[in-house]
Amino acid sequence: MRTPSVMIVGLVLSPCGLLLNLVSTLTPCWRQVSRISGKPIDVVYQQGIWELCQETQSTRQRQCGLADELGYFPTQPVQVAKGLMVSSLVVTLVGLVVAALGVRCWQEEPHYLLAGLSGLIFFASGLMSLIPVSWYNHYLSALPAPAGSTLEVGYSLVLGYLGSCLELIGGFSLALSLHQGCQECRRKKTTTKYPHRSQPGPATVSSRDSMPRSQKPAPKSFSNPMDVLEGERSFSRSLPCDSDL
Repeated sequence: MRTPSVMIVGLVLSPCGLLLNLVSTLTPCWRQVSRISGKPIDVVYQQGIWELCQETQSTRQRQCGLADELGYFPTQPVQVAKGLMVSSLVVTLVGLVVAALGVRCWQEEPHYLLAGLSGLIFFASGLMSLIPVSWYNHYLSALPAPAGSTLEVGYSLVLGYLGSCLELIGGFSLALSLHQGCQECRRKKTTTKYPHRSQPGPATVSSRDSMPRSQKPAPKSFSNPMDVLEGERSFSRSLPCDSDL
């Protein structure tokens, strides 16, 4: 049997969302700080949820592991992002395992309930990553930064948005399999409760064969040889003659 299209969409989009969220979590560019006072104009600070980096755009030199002098990491949006982004990655991995067991392309029929359950897991994972990304973006200008600097959204935040949306769409697509799973459960219950509906009825027999032996007409027999001759004469009389044709 061909894999349903809703399952294919979910299996394609959800791993892509996992990859984007992984890159967003690990890369140190949730916020970009430029035009820092006392620094050359081509120096840019890149702030993630795990480390701080400084890049000189003219020479492409980059230095990471800077000290947090402004108290950036203890802020609540950064701490929440650390916990929820990692949790989202773990939940997505669990969803992939459940989806593989539910779709099971190596068999004739997929397990619709497991596939739908994996969709719910992916959807929850997408929400878990979308919440910290949106929260961080909302408080982007409120987080500690050097005075007079210019704040911009980093590429890690954009990847987090894209990964979350892909997981939400993929999870919703897989969750549509629950409808087919519910229909199968109802069909099984109906078959169990009314087994005669699913079994074909016996073949139709003729009324002559269904009659008891005592009521079946017995073949005609002759006890007198003269009766046999009389029967042959009557048969020959019933045949058409040449004159009739």
